[in-house]
Amino acid sequence: MSLGRRRVMMVFRLAIVVGVLAGIVLTALGPATVTGLLPYFTIQSNLAVGVFAGYAAWRAWQGLPEPPSALKGAVTLYITITGVVYHLVLANPASPFAVAQPDRAPPEALGNQLLHTVVPLLAVTDWALFDPRGRLRVRHALWWLGFPLAYLGFALVRGLIVARYPYPFIDAGQLGYDGVAISTVFFAAGFWLLGLIFVGVDRGLARWPGVRPVVGPAAPTPRAGTGARGTDAGESRADVVPDSPAGQR
Repeated sequence: MSLGRRRVMMVFRLAIVVGVLAGIVLTALGPATVTGLLPYFTIQSNLAVGVFAGYAAWRAWQGLPEPPSALKGAVTLYITITGVVYHLVLANPASPFAVAQPDRAPPEALGNQLLHTVVPLLAVTDWALFDPRGRLRVRHALWWLGFPLAYLGFALVRGLIVARYPYPFIDAGQLGYDGVAISTVFFAAGFWLLGLIFVGVDRGLARWPGVRPVVGPAAPTPRAGTGARGTDAGESRADVVPDSPAGQR
């Protein structure tokens, strides 16, 4: 990996970290406190992508391989869910679950946009530009539902204790548990399809000319008597990074 590419990756990832920190701090300048914000999926997904981006930036600085694509796909999906649900469901007047948007002071309004718009866009762009392609599988889209479902369980148990729910589509006090079950099926299906889109885009980009393929083991130093491709009869084909998407695994 070239030094220039590593620097660009670090800039993107540090921008994500700064966006997350600034978004949380600015949002906490409003009526909500930091601890009051923690139960929201928005904050949890932003914290997850911020920690991951910081870790990935450090690995890029050290010249180490990218973190596991399945893990990066997961946190990217979760922050994408945050942006999509906010803009299409919560802040959309046509949505049955629309929430009246309060008048926010400029710092709080900026923090809200950082968490719901800027960070998701930066995270998706980083995933599209810098993640090695061809590693995601269809099964990952199903595995990625684990955290949203665990969050649902947390929100419902917390709601029983404090009689408050973070989002109207999981408000058992208003919808009843039957209504929450219906909305859960709807949203889970949507999140699963969104995960499949990530997998499909990954596979499509893997076939795009010039896109960085899966990085394999470092190629051995050529020995005397090797052929034009740097291999000989005693060398395994698995030691050669595939030239085309057809050879990727």
